[in-house]
Amino acid sequence: MFEALVAAGVALAVLGVVYVIAAVRVVKQYERGVVLRLGRLRPQVKPPGLTLVIPAVDRMRKVNMQIVTLPVPAQEGITRDNVTVRVDAVVYFRVVDPAEAVVRVEDYRFAVAQMAQTSLRSIIGKSELDDLLSNREKLNQGLELMIDSPAVEWGVTIDRVEIKDVSLPETMKRSMARQAEADRERRARVINADAELQASKKLAQAAQQMEDTPSALQLRLLQTVMAVAAEKNSTLVLPIPVELLRFLERAPAAPGAPGVPAAPRSDRPAEPPPSQEALPGVAELIPELEGMVPEIRSADTPEERPEPPRAE
Repeated sequence: MFEALVAAGVALAVLGVVYVIAAVRVVKQYERGVVLRLGRLRPQVKPPGLTLVIPAVDRMRKVNMQIVTLPVPAQEGITRDNVTVRVDAVVYFRVVDPAEAVVRVEDYRFAVAQMAQTSLRSIIGKSELDDLLSNREKLNQGLELMIDSPAVEWGVTIDRVEIKDVSLPETMKRSMARQAEADRERRARVINADAELQASKKLAQAAQQMEDTPSALQLRLLQTVMAVAAEKNSTLVLPIPVELLRFLERAPAAPGAPGVPAAPRSDRPAEPPPSQEALPGVAELIPELEGMVPEIRSADTPEERPEPPRAE
């Protein structure tokens, strides 16, 4: 009898250990446990840690509460301006209501993936190519709203949606490259025209300044001559300034010189010879140009010619 009681006690102990082992569940920190007792949802969600369920009566499903990164496969579509593109994206979502995620939808991951693909196709058809390339932030917000509306009923919230890449046809890439090149060339021409306009204004100001001060023009001419003469493989042709010729025309000839008659008397007082201040820079050039300038006769003095022999 005693042995039977001992055997029964050992059997109960073993059954108790087996029951405890079957009833014990461990819920991780990033998980929540949803218990279905005889197919009916229990209102209490099991928190992280060690928990107990009734074996063969309760069934617990663990739901991951972390943010899930879901890549959306590339979807091909036609934009509003009739351009065929392939767009892929990535969706970040998390479960906020574990009970709804278990009861409302069979597989919330698959449901979110399918909703993301259909929403991406829809946003491609409603947008233009320029929006897909340059205004992605607005498209991301619109795509997030389209996915988040049905996902809220599943106990899932969408954190953010990002468009990763937009693939264009090769013909469209070449067209865009030509357009960008033409735009850069247009801007370069505008910049060059603006630079020429500013340079012409400065040159006009410099010309006005040189017109007011003739000495500046002479100095500029000398600087140009020096710059050109520095190159040894160039031939320099230097024109005689008109002011110098006029100065030599007005210069008085020496009395008694051959071929130069005496100056006629006149009641009008003789004009004083031009001073060196009136023609700056000429006095320094006269000694160098004396050998280059031919003898200049006065315009009103007739040239002496030998008389032809008379026939007898």
